[in-house]
Amino acid sequence: MFKVGIITVSDKGAAGQREDLSGEVIRDLMTEAGYEVIDKVIIPDEVALLKEQMIKWSDDLECDLILTTGGTGFSPRDFTPEATKAVIDREVPGIPEAMRAYSLSITKKAMLSRAAAGIRKQTLIINLPGSPKAVKETLEYILPPLKHGIEIMTGKTGECAR
Repeated sequence: MFKVGIITVSDKGAAGQREDLSGEVIRDLMTEAGYEVIDKVIIPDEVALLKEQMIKWSDDLECDLILTTGGTGFSPRDFTPEATKAVIDREVPGIPEAMRAYSLSITKKAMLSRAAAGIRKQTLIINLPGSPKAVKETLEYILPPLKHGIEIMTGKTGECAR
């Protein structure tokens, strides 16, 4: 069972002014997929706090996967991709590219996503959209191949060829 941490990036959510629906969608989908959700937090749109949380879960708790929701758009306080890129060792551009490509079949607004993904040590970090509907759609789309990628990353398997 892989360990996952969920970070909702939201000023209003962190202040208790907005319910965290997207984080709950992620928790439900990951639990159904057999992942162990070790924690779910809501933090304000602050780069330093986001970086600190990702580093803690990656380095100290050794999460296999960290999923963020929110902060990937054009708002002046949307810095989730920048925080992610600051803590990762290697980018994984195919994941956000696939999410955007899939989401474009649903809405043209998908082209406005700045989501990023990458690996820090043996932790995969993926930025998901902020809306519950978009989170559900994109996470369901990327979930099937994620298991294989995490198995390769963590050394649980080394075979890519059939």
